Amino acid sequence: MQINPLKNFSRELETAPDKSITHRAVMFNAFARGEAVVTNALLGGDCRSTIACMRSLGANVTVDGSTVRIKGSPVFKDACLDTGNSGTTTRLLTGLLAGKNVTATIDGDDSLRTRPMKRVTEPLSLMGADVTTTDGKVPLTVRPAKLHGIDYVMPVASAQVKSAIILAGLSAEGETRITEPALSRNHTELMLSAMGADICSDGTTVTVRRSELTAVDVCVPGDISSSAFLIGAGVVTGGCVTVKNVGLNPTRTGILDVLKSMGCIITIEDERMGAERSGTLTVKSAPLRPFRITKEIVPSLIDEIPLLATIACFANGESVISGAEELKVKESDRIATTVKMLTAMGGDVTPTADGMIIRGKGGLKGGGKVYACGDHRIAMSGAICALGSELGGEIDGAETASISYPGFWEAIC
Repeated sequence: MQINPLKNFSRELETAPDKSITHRAVMFNAFARGEAVVTNALLGGDCRSTIACMRSLGANVTVDGSTVRIKGSPVFKDACLDTGNSGTTTRLLTGLLAGKNVTATIDGDDSLRTRPMKRVTEPLSLMGADVTTTDGKVPLTVRPAKLHGIDYVMPVASAQVKSAIILAGLSAEGETRITEPALSRNHTELMLSAMGADICSDGTTVTVRRSELTAVDVCVPGDISSSAFLIGAGVVTGGCVTVKNVGLNPTRTGILDVLKSMGCIITIEDERMGAERSGTLTVKSAPLRPFRITKEIVPSLIDEIPLLATIACFANGESVISGAEELKVKESDRIATTVKMLTAMGGDVTPTADGMIIRGKGGLKGGGKVYACGDHRIAMSGAICALGSELGGEIDGAETASISYPGFWEAIC
């Protein structure tokens, strides 16, 4: 797709529904007692993989527009599951199935087959799970096993790994405690609590005990990670963007803290508090200052780092991203693909072992081609590069944006 440069991207709009919450609303209700309705669900490729998997396991899941109706099946059946490109589906399902007395094989596409699964299977094995992988990756097989609680200290903060252990803990004897080095997104804890699980959080430690869940209706807010690209379009073109009904969970809003430090003007209105905080978010561009991102805040903005690196090119001065080695095991090696993207568009970027250094010059020349490398966030970040640049650019693999944000191209063009 060819993207032409644009001045003053200023819009008031809604964004794609939250992918993380949609995954969990479908998956958790699929093994809860009762029936639930999930409204404003995201139906991109990843969440459709979750829906297909839960159907294969025996849940009754119907889709009507953006509404998903679920009748749970507390007893699953054996299945071969295709999780597509979705690491979230794969890792959460592995933990969920570890204590469900089923035999299930989980596989995905070529990209998913490169992503590490030992970070999930190792703590599950400590709980007594019977999980075998293919050289630490998918395809993997989960077999019936009796689980027991553990006290596990995670080496790296990860919502997917934490969630997998929590889900296994719902079927384990005794108490399971998980401690992270920093707080990752907590959608799992919030939703399970609303569904009646015996779960509590204290700082970076989560404690869970054997529980049965009761289905709950969920209205999915807008996705802050998808909103970030619309906001980024406004920031790099000197505009002002308002996003309505966007999720503002504090474990996900690190990007707002960084943008504020860069000089952007941020306001929140119509704030609603519930299991998940949401509201109307407005971000107005301003002369941009460089930033520093360290490991302490990486979990709250891990998905937005390619975009923030893009925005850093429009600041004047050196921005540094560190403590983000987790980027290497996303849909692509996002350190390498982000550096390649920005370099192709005229940026001055140097990769490091755990991040990158961006020497901003107040803008980008553009005119290059960005290869998405099968990664939706690289495709969308490349689009923001092109919009704010002098010459625009071409996105090879633009269709990958639909994995997390169907309608992205219509929103920015």
